[in-house]
Amino acid sequence: MTTVSAKEAPTERTSKEVVNDFQIVAATINGSGSQTANTVLLRALFNMGLPVSGKNLFPSNIQGLPTWFTIRVSKDGYIARRENAEVLVAMNLNTVAEDIDNLPSGGVCYYPQDWHMTESRDDITYYAMPVTELVKGTDLKDKRLRNYIANMVYVGALSEKLGIELDEIENALSFHFKGKAKPVELNMGVVQAAAEWARQDLEKRDSFRVERMAREQEMMIIDGNTASAIGCVFGGVTVAAWYPITPSTSLMDGIITYLRKLRKDPESGRATYSVIQAEDELSAIGMVLGAGWMGARAMTSTSGPGISLMAENIGLGYMAEIPAVVFNVQRMGPSTGLPTRVSQGDLLSTYFLSHGDTRHVILLPATMSECFDFGVVSFDLAERLQTPVLVLTDLDLGMNLWMSDPFEYPEKPMDRGKTLFSKDLDQMDSFNRYEDVDGDGIPYRTLPGTEHPLASFFTRGSGHNEKAEYTERPEDWERNMARLARKHETARTLVPAPVIQKMRGAEIGIVAYGSTDPAVQEARDRLKADGIKSAYMRVRALPFNEDVRKFLESYERVYVVEMNTEGQMAQLLQLENPDLATRVRSAAHADGLPLTARRITTMIMEQES
Repeated sequence: MTTVSAKEAPTERTSKEVVNDFQIVAATINGSGSQTANTVLLRALFNMGLPVSGKNLFPSNIQGLPTWFTIRVSKDGYIARRENAEVLVAMNLNTVAEDIDNLPSGGVCYYPQDWHMTESRDDITYYAMPVTELVKGTDLKDKRLRNYIANMVYVGALSEKLGIELDEIENALSFHFKGKAKPVELNMGVVQAAAEWARQDLEKRDSFRVERMAREQEMMIIDGNTASAIGCVFGGVTVAAWYPITPSTSLMDGIITYLRKLRKDPESGRATYSVIQAEDELSAIGMVLGAGWMGARAMTSTSGPGISLMAENIGLGYMAEIPAVVFNVQRMGPSTGLPTRVSQGDLLSTYFLSHGDTRHVILLPATMSECFDFGVVSFDLAERLQTPVLVLTDLDLGMNLWMSDPFEYPEKPMDRGKTLFSKDLDQMDSFNRYEDVDGDGIPYRTLPGTEHPLASFFTRGSGHNEKAEYTERPEDWERNMARLARKHETARTLVPAPVIQKMRGAEIGIVAYGSTDPAVQEARDRLKADGIKSAYMRVRALPFNEDVRKFLESYERVYVVEMNTEGQMAQLLQLENPDLATRVRSAAHADGLPLTARRITTMIMEQES
C-alpha cells in the first residue's frame, strides 16, 4: 500500500466547502495557559451539537516544551487523531516550521502577526493575527497574565472564520471558570475583540466552517479518570490510598471531590470515608488490602511504575484472597519511559502480576460509560471472587476529553459475595476459610469483628490448607492451587463479555480493547471502502470467556490491534488457544501516540497484500 506525506496528500478542499469534517491543532508552549483556550473551543463546538473530540499531546515537564492540542469535528463521529490536521494555530515559534510542513495541501495556518514569518507554501492559507496589539487593548494590569490571555485571540479569530457561535464560547468560559464573572469577562473581552478584527480586517480564503447540528440525545464531555472516579464512588468505595503518579493522579482527585460531596453522615455532617496519600505505592496497596480484609470497599489508582512496586502485595491479596480494586492508567514504559505518552504495554505484566502461578481478573474499559460502569463492577467482582481486580485504562482514555452518553445509575445492589455473618454461622457446624464448598473455587469468608465462635481464622499468604492452617505438604499446595484455578474459571463466567460486531461477508476478524476502539471503528470503514470486510471483537475483560474462542474459530485471519510493541493481547490469545494460534496476527504499534485509523488500516493491508 502506497503512503504519502501530509504535504503531498491530495485534497479538494481549496475549491469545495468543508462543513463539520476537519481537524484543528493548536501548537503552543506547555504552561502558557493554552489548555483553557483549547477546552473552551472544544466545549463550544460540543454545545453546538457537533460530534467533537480532543487529544492533548503534552510533555512531562511543567512548562516550556511544545504541546499540541488536536480537536476533531467529525459529522460521522470519528475521533481526533494526531495527523493531517487541516487548521493549524501556530503559537510556538520553535515548532512552527515543522507544524506548517505537516499541514496538508489546502490547509490553513493562523499565526501571530509580529513573527513577520515568511509564508513559504503557496498551497495553504495563512492568517496573521495581531495578538500583541489585541492583548494590549485590554485593561489587564498584571502583565504576567498577558501571555495566558493571548490564547483567547485565536479563539476569537477561529470563532469568526469557522462559524463558532460566540454565545457558546461565553457559555464554555463560564463552565470553565465555574461561573466566576471576572475571568469570564476578561477572557471574553479578548475573544470579542479578536472576532471583531477578523470580521472587519480578515478576508476568509479557506473552505472550512462549522454549523450547528441537532443532537438526537443528551450527551456530555468528560475524561476517563473523572468517569472512573464517579464509578468508584457509586460502586461504594469508602477507603482509598494512593501515591501521585502521571497519568492517574486526576482519578484520585476525582475520588476526593465526589466523596466530599456524597459521603457525609446526614446528621453530623462528618465524612464517612478515608482517603490517604501514602508515602509510596507499596504502602498504598498495603492499606487497600488491610481495608479490604476488614470488609471495606477499598481501591487505589496508579500507573505502570506503581504497579511494579505493588506486585508483591497484590500477590499476597491473590493468595490470601482479599478483595481490592486497582486502577492502572497506563503510560509508556519500561522504566520511567514517557510519562505523558500513551501505551497498552501493561497487559501481560498485570495479568500475571507477582511471582508464581498467578492470574488476575482484568477489566478493559473503552468508553466513558464503561469507565463508570467498571468502577462499579470492579468492586462487585473483587468481593464475589475475593481477589484483587485490576482495571486497565490508559492516558488517552483517562486524561483526554470524550463525548459520552449520560451514565446509568446502578440498579443492582452491591454484591458482597460469600460473606458470612453471625446469623449465617448459627446455621453451620463448622467454617473453613479456604474450603471450596460450592465447587466454583470461591470459599466463604467472615469479617474481622464478627461475634461468633466459628468466625475467626488465620489469613495466610503462605502455604495453607482449607482450614487456613500453615502447611508445606505437597498435596495441600496442589489442592489449593487447583482451587484457585477453578476460581479463575468461574471468573470467566462473571466478567464483562466481549462486544462483537459482525459484518455480512466478512473476510477477516479484528480484535482490540480499550482506547483503540474508535480508531478501529474508523479503520473498518476505510477497509470496507478498499474492499475488505471485517468482523470486530472488542475484549472487555480477562480471563477470556467462550465467546472469544468462538470468534477466533470463525475467521482464518484475525488481526489484534493494540498499542504495545510485543503484541501482548495477541500472545494471550495464542497462549490460551494454541490450536488456533496460527490464525492470530499481531497489528501492534507503540510510539507514544494514540493509534489512528490510517495506521491500523496500513498494518492490516500490508499483511493482507
